[in-house]
Amino acid sequence: MPRPTSLSAAQARRTVLAAQGLAAARPSGRVDRRHLRSVIRRLGLVQIDSVNVLARAHHLPFFSRLGPHDPTLLDRLAYRDHEVFEYWGHEASLIDVELEPLLRWRMADGHRWSGPATVGHRRPDLIGQLEALVHEHGPASAAELDEILGTRRDRTGPWWGWSDTKKALEHLFWHGRVGAVRRGGFERAYCHPAVTVPPHVRDRPTPAREEALRDLLLVAARAHGVATPKDLADYWRLPIREVRALTPGLVADGQLEAVAVEGWRETGVRHPDASLPRRVDACALVSPFDVAMWHRDRVERIHGFRYVIEIYVPEAKRVHGYYVLPFLLGDTYVARVDLKADRAGRRLLVQSAWAEPDLDQRGTDEAEVAERLSNELRLLADWLDLDDVVVVGRGDLAPALAAVH
Repeated sequence: MPRPTSLSAAQARRTVLAAQGLAAARPSGRVDRRHLRSVIRRLGLVQIDSVNVLARAHHLPFFSRLGPHDPTLLDRLAYRDHEVFEYWGHEASLIDVELEPLLRWRMADGHRWSGPATVGHRRPDLIGQLEALVHEHGPASAAELDEILGTRRDRTGPWWGWSDTKKALEHLFWHGRVGAVRRGGFERAYCHPAVTVPPHVRDRPTPAREEALRDLLLVAARAHGVATPKDLADYWRLPIREVRALTPGLVADGQLEAVAVEGWRETGVRHPDASLPRRVDACALVSPFDVAMWHRDRVERIHGFRYVIEIYVPEAKRVHGYYVLPFLLGDTYVARVDLKADRAGRRLLVQSAWAEPDLDQRGTDEAEVAERLSNELRLLADWLDLDDVVVVGRGDLAPALAAVH
């Protein structure tokens, strides 16, 4: 690899925030489909998760970057116009549909989960039967297909109590033999893949695995701005050995630039489209499922911010709370808040609020953090159609935040 360009830690941090769309000012007018589309094109995908204590995970990255907007815009892009499709990207994700050919190698591989993979091998009869039923009757949920088959749903054992029907459907979904849409309470309904991927994409030739991996790495590099090979691999959950093997070629071809970042043990790469703003004045609550937070080691390396999602931690052992969102101010994370939408009471509950211990080193103070965070929480509450923000919990920032409210 050529001799890398040197970047300071601060330069790398600003480059990353710009690439992730967190450095730009939010739209001043009405947010429309074009704004959401620009976020999708920038990131390539957004993660889906069933946690709904605040808002659906795939909606929050758009709020962080665009501010308040009609959440049905994304649903229309995904489930009516099919500009994005649901598949396994980082985890379960809504992915730019133009990238579908680049994921066909994954569809051809075996399922990474043992449950669906085992049913795929053990019940080929069920696989074929369900594929035919979905193509004929879809969109249909696993429960509806169980009814058509006249089978009893067995909810014992591992895999969230999944029946063989559900496992078989997930096997088909992984392999691209059925697609998926969402209905009602965010239930996954399975359909013919032609429903979710339009003909102009489906008809494209399937690239060779290496070509697809190279292109996916470039998508990840553009979204990250500056990254290590491990960062790039994590973005699409790609095999790290193949990523390490492919990265030097991308540098040699001029598609990526080698960079040495202050404090990084490993040489990184920078996408040629990456910009380096002189200043970043961000103000955003960031979901733990946002692309900006996916790779925790990367977040700590770039921002000096250690984050652990505590959803799966027993309540008595949680340090900061159940659903904690980092608060980005300027070009650094300065606080974190545990939030819950009390929909019955029409309140946004701040169940804990914590300032980072080195605020002075991050160029701000507690009063400023509390005021800016308060404004962002009010904006979030309005977007969620909640009437009030109430600080009900603990944390060293909670008193200052409550005083502002």
